[in-house]
Amino acid sequence: MDKKRTTLSSLNTHYVDVHEVLPEEDEERIIKMEEDKVIKMKRPYRSFNRQVSLETGFSVLNKENKAKNERKGLTRSGTSLGTGFGLEGRKGDFSMFKTKSSLSKQNSLLPRKIERELESHRSNDGFVGNDESVNTSVPVGRYFAALRGPELDEVKEFEDILLPKDEKWPFLLRFPIGCFGICLGLSSQAVLWRALATSPATKFLQIPPAINFALWLLAVAVLITVSFTYILKCIFYFEAVKREYFHPVRVNFFFAPWVVCMFLAIGVPPKLAPHALHPAIWCTFMGPYFLLELKIYGQWLSGGKRRLCKVANPSSHLSVVGNFVGAILASKVGWEEPAKFLWGVGFAHYLVLFVTLYQRLPTSEALPKELHPVYSMFIAAPSAASIAWESIYGEFDGLSRTCYFIALFLYISLVVRINFFTGFRFSVAWWSYTFPMTTASVATIKYAEHVPCVISKCLALGLSFMSTTMVCVLFVSTFLHAFVWHTLFPNDLAIAITTRRHGKEKKPLKKAYDIKRWTKKALTKNNSVDKDSTQE
Repeated sequence: MDKKRTTLSSLNTHYVDVHEVLPEEDEERIIKMEEDKVIKMKRPYRSFNRQVSLETGFSVLNKENKAKNERKGLTRSGTSLGTGFGLEGRKGDFSMFKTKSSLSKQNSLLPRKIERELESHRSNDGFVGNDESVNTSVPVGRYFAALRGPELDEVKEFEDILLPKDEKWPFLLRFPIGCFGICLGLSSQAVLWRALATSPATKFLQIPPAINFALWLLAVAVLITVSFTYILKCIFYFEAVKREYFHPVRVNFFFAPWVVCMFLAIGVPPKLAPHALHPAIWCTFMGPYFLLELKIYGQWLSGGKRRLCKVANPSSHLSVVGNFVGAILASKVGWEEPAKFLWGVGFAHYLVLFVTLYQRLPTSEALPKELHPVYSMFIAAPSAASIAWESIYGEFDGLSRTCYFIALFLYISLVVRINFFTGFRFSVAWWSYTFPMTTASVATIKYAEHVPCVISKCLALGLSFMSTTMVCVLFVSTFLHAFVWHTLFPNDLAIAITTRRHGKEKKPLKKAYDIKRWTKKALTKNNSVDKDSTQE
């Protein structure tokens, strides 16, 4: 016995615990139970059953939708797409807005594995296709849907952008087309102070021409600086310039450089131009304006996504007022017929634009509820029209006075609501709202020349003082924001919106509609049964 035990212990034997073999039916049943468990893990949400009550059904439906949104919905808090998972490498990548560059081109440089991960993340988060292409034009409705504010320069909550918010962008990307508004304000002031120095109605003030000369030189210097900077932006970040061109508000500021040049030609100091200006100056400044005007007015007239009732906003007056400024310059160079032509074109489109903005068509996008300095644009076109008519025909007759009185009424209607102009963030675009006040002041001076009285002269002095004061206030504010607080050019979020919103749009729930329809049928059927039983 001991020998046998020794023999067994000396062997290198592995012991295996053998269980009872299950029948095939039991094995299939266990496998099926495992499969059911996996299916339940994949579908943890209860589906609505018609056997439960209506109140219980709605509660279950709400829980399902809430859990579905938490599971599928992209957590948006106005952050950048570059801050999400799988995209850390692209954070702070501003080359997407450079000339002849796009995100699709950059994605082709990524390894295939990372690219597949990006696509999987986009599909999981509800992204539809690769809509981050900067080359793709943004639909005009997308600007209204993603942005807010009178200038459409603030991104709404839960909207994603292509660039990071927590990082300071390059200066050229932060330099908007609205900077030409500074040139508009200064050049119109040069015209005003020339009128104050040379008009018989204000001769008693004995204003020296040196003020006009100094303002004119300052306006020219600012125009050269802003133009040179924006040309650099066009060279290095042309995709961002395209985004601004498709913007329904900023597209109107592409008219501003040519309007500024015409203002400078009209307000040139007598020392520099003692004789009449050459017609080539008018052709140089009015030619590009007219070509851009044909493009914009064609979109208004032909309909489509950029029809007037869709994109009309107070800044659209910039695309109209240039016709009247061009008519004034044409009359000064001696071309009367082109001046009359431009006046007719400008007045026709002003009437259409004024009616569209005034009555707020149901088909148009709602204007901001808050009253903002942008509404001063309403007084620019009628004021310039009255000055242009007087410059063409040499008299401030009935039609010229009608346009002037319309502008004066709109001016008063804004002044009496001065308390609504407070509480808004300073913006460079505010400068463009000073030239309507200056234009109204020049029109009042022309009116005082033909209707010399104490009231007209006091009105001319009062409006001139208000416009000059506004320009001085904005000049000081701009200086402080630029050189003291360094907040003049924040990140331009308006150009970094996505082509379309990520994730599916919220639509009416089909389940809720089916529940209501089923409940209505059930109630109707029960009522008919009760009615039949009562009759029996």
